[in-house]
Amino acid sequence: MFTLSDFDFNLPPELIAQTALAERSASRLLEVDNRTSPATLTDRRFSELPGLIDAGDLLVFNDTKVLKARFLGKKASGGRIEVLIERITGATTALAQIRASKSPAPGTTLTLADAFDVTVGERVEPFFTLHFPADCLTLIERYGRLPLPPYIEHDPDAVDETRYQTVYAANPGAVAAPTAGLHFDDALFAALDERGVARATLTLHVGAGTFQPVRVENIAEHRMHSEWYELPQTLVDRIAATKARGNRVIAVGTTSMRALEAAARDAAVANRPLAAAAAETDIFITPGYEFRVVDRLITNFHLPKSTLLMLVSAFAGVETIREAYRHAIEARYRFFSYGDAMLLTRQSTGI
Repeated sequence: MFTLSDFDFNLPPELIAQTALAERSASRLLEVDNRTSPATLTDRRFSELPGLIDAGDLLVFNDTKVLKARFLGKKASGGRIEVLIERITGATTALAQIRASKSPAPGTTLTLADAFDVTVGERVEPFFTLHFPADCLTLIERYGRLPLPPYIEHDPDAVDETRYQTVYAANPGAVAAPTAGLHFDDALFAALDERGVARATLTLHVGAGTFQPVRVENIAEHRMHSEWYELPQTLVDRIAATKARGNRVIAVGTTSMRALEAAARDAAVANRPLAAAAAETDIFITPGYEFRVVDRLITNFHLPKSTLLMLVSAFAGVETIREAYRHAIEARYRFFSYGDAMLLTRQSTGI
């Protein structure tokens, strides 16, 4: 049984990417080929990706769009607060985290961005329900701030508003970007098309729980925040066709993987084939998990002791990931949201 300490590593702070590269596909790509033992690690550029994928393989992207979900505000008493919208739940309602000296009681009025008031409703642990005076998506996009991850130390600027979104973002609802997708640009899509690589999308609205630290040594005791996803029937059909012709399904990012594997797990439990779904998932993938859909994964480098590091370790193998991270640190790869990427293949057996 693995513990939290098994997923720790020392990362020099200067390797945490603070800004995006000027060109999306100019980032580095660590190809991890675990058909050999030990795995073969090859340093590449992300622009080389099309040559690493077979014609007929299917890339699955998460088309969620990041909300301007962070607000500074104040209570009626003048006390300062910080609000992070977690999820829009209706035309004028949302769930949010609230940082304040004292948790606001139901019925409390909060002023956000010196622009409008919201009313605190019922508690939905660990979040608060907020009632907006008008369409909340409109107010969030007009007055909110981009919720850059806590390890990025500058305030968001105009560059971030472009670069912390994928070029194919379409469905507003996330509070964190599906960062593996940040490396793709129009030129890379053209090269993939020329190669004969298929593309499809799903939606998973990434929650703040993606940065939630694991606070228990026994990782089996950790509970994930749930996230909403939608898997369209067109994608289900394309996955079936891809598998039928012997090609591979490649998840672009851990968010795409979570949606695909959550839907597949639920289908297996119900003893039915993979089907279209629109549901909540709190899937927590750790070593020993049985992957049902995803054959390869494109992903950035993840935080020590994080659930995402556990996920990639389950997928490619614990020792493979440890060696890949050691290599990435020695080779001075850039880490986390604005950092470089890896191309992983699912391990065949073992952990």
